[in-house]
Amino acid sequence: MRSPPIHPDTLSPELRQVHDEIASLVGRSQGQVTMLDASGALTGPFSPMLRHPQFGIPALTFLRSLDHHATLDKAVREVAILTVGAAYGARFELYAHEIMAAAFGLSPDVIATLAAGGRPYGLSPQQAVAHDIAHALVSGHVIPESTYQHATRLLGSDAVAELFFLIGGYSLIATLLNGFDVPAPERS
Repeated sequence: MRSPPIHPDTLSPELRQVHDEIASLVGRSQGQVTMLDASGALTGPFSPMLRHPQFGIPALTFLRSLDHHATLDKAVREVAILTVGAAYGARFELYAHEIMAAAFGLSPDVIATLAAGGRPYGLSPQQAVAHDIAHALVSGHVIPESTYQHATRLLGSDAVAELFFLIGGYSLIATLLNGFDVPAPERS
């Protein structure tokens, strides 16, 4: 790990406020996921974001806007996020979103297949198109017009735009996690 968690008592008052706000937010929205270490410091992508606030705070603002303005079904979002995490091999992203995907109703076999980089059977049409778009984008491809039109019919144009931004946001997180070599916590 290249950016170990920062004990909250050592942060500046401004960064401590950001730390506490994030801890509260993830505690409410992702309480099943371990995001704090034993000392109360944020783990995952948050440590490098706090360590390099000139880049991390704007990134956090963007990522929070993805959640604040979310309209996509939560299971559809998790399909896209797991597809991104698997493509990058981002251990913490996969850890956190395997848990969240289960909380939002995805089956263990669907989660396992997505986390392994596959396309599972049994996805809803909306989930399948989210996977196909995420897979294409993280593979460096332009979305074909037929896929875009299909996604627009299924989700609506605003939701397709949201999906593109979501994939970009979680690609950013995966890049940070991999660049800073952030591990997943041990599962009990």
